[in-house]
Amino acid sequence: MSLYSIRELQKTYHVGSVETQALRGVNLDVEPGEFTAIAGPSGSGKSTLLHLMGALDHPDGGEVRLGDVRIDQLPRRAAALMRLERLGFVFQAYNLIPVLSAVENAAFVLELRGVPKAERDARAREALAWLGMEGLEDRMPNQLSGGQQQRVAVARAIAGRPDIVLADEPTANLDSVTGQQLIDLMRSLNEERGVTFVFSTHDPRLLSHVRRIVRLEDGRVTSDDAVPAS
Repeated sequence: MSLYSIRELQKTYHVGSVETQALRGVNLDVEPGEFTAIAGPSGSGKSTLLHLMGALDHPDGGEVRLGDVRIDQLPRRAAALMRLERLGFVFQAYNLIPVLSAVENAAFVLELRGVPKAERDARAREALAWLGMEGLEDRMPNQLSGGQQQRVAVARAIAGRPDIVLADEPTANLDSVTGQQLIDLMRSLNEERGVTFVFSTHDPRLLSHVRRIVRLEDGRVTSDDAVPAS
């Protein structure tokens, strides 16, 4: 069984009298262990697709299955619980809580799950260590660089050991050196820890490191190609 099975997915946005078809019958399967990019120009529908995969929005047609669960049909509360238990998210804006330290941010999902403090602290520190953040665990977000904040966001996403990490333009706000470092770290997590990643991106640095590229244009899949190992 695929990790994700997406069939004939459609999404239309209405702003005033303007109608925009963001997705037009998208079909996609994702297997465990993938390191995959959803690519395309601005407005192609890649972020919309990622949001629907994360049950952050509802489609207008089609279906999204995570394993054997139709997540597009889940009520709001059940969708929130599914996200908490099974998914990790990384956004380009980091979305860290400013009054929490790095380790507290990394442990936040575990706290919401009710994991005891000692265990969630240990797992958060382990995730931060994987990402090269030793010694910075007690710093507040405003004491960290943009790249360090994004590493904390990745640590938060993986500390809960989710089925998959969905990352929306994770390198968009990072300079070339920091962005490359983050890509290398995420690829190491994929190869050494088996973390499944799906990105939305148009960053050529990231596209050169993934193993599969699904290209969207005007809400449709125009190509779906495996990338030869480099």
